Amino acid sequence: MSAPPLPPKYVMLNETNGLRPPPLRRNPPRYPSYQDRSSSGNCCLKCICFCYCCLFFLIIAVSIAGYVIYATFKIDIPKYRIEEFKVEAFNVLPDLSLNTEINVIVRAENPSDLISLQYEKGSSVTMNYIDKTICSGKVSEFYQGYKSIKRINIPLQGKTEFSSGFQESLAEDKKQGKIPLLIVVKAPIIVELGRIPLKEVVINVNISMIVDSLEKDKKIGIISSSYKYGLL
Repeated sequence: MSAPPLPPKYVMLNETNGLRPPPLRRNPPRYPSYQDRSSSGNCCLKCICFCYCCLFFLIIAVSIAGYVIYATFKIDIPKYRIEEFKVEAFNVLPDLSLNTEINVIVRAENPSDLISLQYEKGSSVTMNYIDKTICSGKVSEFYQGYKSIKRINIPLQGKTEFSSGFQESLAEDKKQGKIPLLIVVKAPIIVELGRIPLKEVVINVNISMIVDSLEKDKKIGIISSSYKYGLL
């Protein structure tokens, strides 16, 4: 009895013998490697560091430019002096209130060589006697060029409760010919280099003065005065 034939080493695959080739293998999805993710993170970190460096150098450049402008152009605080003090009304009304009308002429000097000043809205001027405001007004808007002097007319008006203590103190000061007054000026000003606005500041001036009288139609003498300046 003969042995069964060995199977062939190679088989032709076709539709007739019922054998089909295995399906084509698909490559599995390839996930990004750790090296790729690390490279992307380093790129973002470099961009952030670059932005922070640019911002840092920009702040330094602006600070240096501001210092150079301040040092070169010498931004000086304007100087003020009261040149004239005229009483238009200072009398007691029927309702026992004190009516006060005073015109003050102030000499404003801008000592800077290149900085000009633009006086804006929102200023206030008050005149006080023994901690009471007796009249008030404001500084009109105007432009003052560099190295110049302006004379400002400031009308002040007001009514004050004429109490017995106020009356006695005023009568005593009138008798001695020394009436202490405090004038407070607050004025918003735009500082300009030529006609280029740099910044807005508020000039604060406290004027302590002693006058010899507050009578209407009489030339008022200023016995003494002192000025304190500041920026707000």
